[in-house]
This record gives sequence, C-alpha cells and structure tokens, in this order.
Amino acid sequence: MRSHILPSVFVSVSILVSARLAAQAAPSPSGDWSVVEQALGRKGAPNPGGVIKFSFPRTDMSVSVAGVQVRPALALGSWVAFEHTGDGALMMGDLVLAEQEVAPVMKKLESGGVEPTALHNHLMMESPRVMYMHVHGRGDAAKLAAAIRDALALTKTPMDAAPSTGVSPIDLDTAMIAKTLGVAGKVSGGVYQESVPRADHIMEHGIEIPPSMGVATAINFQPTGGGKAATTGDFVMIASEVGPVIRALTGHGISVGALHSHMLEETPRLFFMHFWANDDASALAGGLRAALDAMNVKRATQP
Repeated sequence: MRSHILPSVFVSVSILVSARLAAQAAPSPSGDWSVVEQALGRKGAPNPGGVIKFSFPRTDMSVSVAGVQVRPALALGSWVAFEHTGDGALMMGDLVLAEQEVAPVMKKLESGGVEPTALHNHLMMESPRVMYMHVHGRGDAAKLAAAIRDALALTKTPMDAAPSTGVSPIDLDTAMIAKTLGVAGKVSGGVYQESVPRADHIMEHGIEIPPSMGVATAINFQPTGGGKAATTGDFVMIASEVGPVIRALTGHGISVGALHSHMLEETPRLFFMHFWANDDASALAGGLRAALDAMNVKRATQP
C-alpha cells in the first residue's frame, strides 16, 4: 500500500511547488506597483494611462543660472515612470547628475539592465555644471526599480522619501499664465509647472507612450520678484516643428539652450528643445504660447 501512496504524495507536492513558482513569476496585476514602491523606498504618484511616477529632487544641489538660484522643481528633478506591458513593465526617466556622477551611474545602470538613451545638458551657463541622463528599461518592474535605486545610491541624491507638503502660495499670476498657454498647471516646490501633451500618439515597439512618461512639453515658472519669472523646460516636437518653435522663442527673447533626442526608437521621431529666460512673466507666457501655436498639441482654451 505504501508504494501506491508515495507517488501520489510526490505528484501533489510537485503541483504545489509549480503553482507557487508560477505565482512568483507572474507579473503584478495592472495598477499594483507595490514591488516598485518597495524597491525605490517611496510612494509613486499615479498618472493618467496607468502610469506611476517617482520623483527624486536634487535638493542636495546648489545651482544658479545668471544669478537665479534654481529650485529643484524648476530643473533639478530626477524622475522615473513605469507603465504595465504584457511582458512586465516599460520604464522611462531622466536622472539629474553632477559631472563626476555620470560614469559610475551609467555603468551601474547597464549592469542592471537599464539602457541610457541620451546624455546631455538642459541648461546653459549653470554653475556648477549639471548633466541629464535619460534612461529606458523593459521587463521585470522590480528589477528595473532596483537598478535605478542602486544607480542613484552612487550619487548624492537624497533617497529618504520627502514628507508630503501642502500647496504654498506663489508670487506669480498663475491664472494669467494658464489662460495664456491654454492649459492649467500646478504649483510644486515653489514653481508653477505646466504640461502640454501632443495631439498625436507616440509609439515605441508597438506600445503607446503616455504623455506623463516624458513626451509632453514641460514649461516651468519660478518667480524672481517684481512680476518676473525664470522659465525653463522642454518643447517636444516633430522635425517640421523645430524651426518654427526656434523662431517663436528667440523672437520673444527666450534663449534656446539645447536641441536633441531623449529616446531611440519612438514613432514619430521626437526632438526636445530646452529653453531659458528670466523676464516679465506675462511677456514670457506670450512667447511660450507662440511656440505652442507652432506645434500639434492639446489645449483647453484660447487666449
């Protein structure tokens, strides 16, 4: 009798082990990002399209441009965003780095299966020099998050989750800016931030890239006193829009600081144009609106 019982026991144990292994290998259900939050040591911010975004402000950096002390929310915010896919997750992001941090971070990312897709400046004449590394990964979300955590550990990026703070008043006519640009923004870290999505669909390897994963035009305003503001960000354009946007910006006294790619295999091909100005906020909003008018973007209102 014993010889008949043992095989059935082994079969039962085998089925149980296989079930456990399958459960461990299965991707986390759509909308569940707990493994990523655990790996990165902080809660992410849910975004449209099922995206979760994690921010790592470089509060350790003291950077100035033409006498303006740059707040992290203006141009010194590292971030990564995750989107569920059929084979795990797609991750994209932008890491803000000191020059001496670039080489070790790049090496660590590559060893962890994360691909650097661009390395360049966003600002001009900043002190000290700041570099921006755009990253891409696809596969197991927890492993991608761990690779980002290990890379950031090689920098001075504060890794303790920042406490949540309420919206504080800002010395800026944000209603005027929103009306002029045709898009409502938000105040974060003493900076008024606008995000303007493109009207077309951005694809990569058959996956649609939501605007919150870095393919929306970003326009930020930091008040500098007396109705003035420093503005920076990047316009996300197709090739035919580059020239008209340059002319619109420079024609309104807004400097173009960089023009380059952030991604490798997106469709349509995108170009990112970074800019800088410190002037009357109303005049800047008008110039930025002129640039948006040269692009295929979504807006809610007309000026």
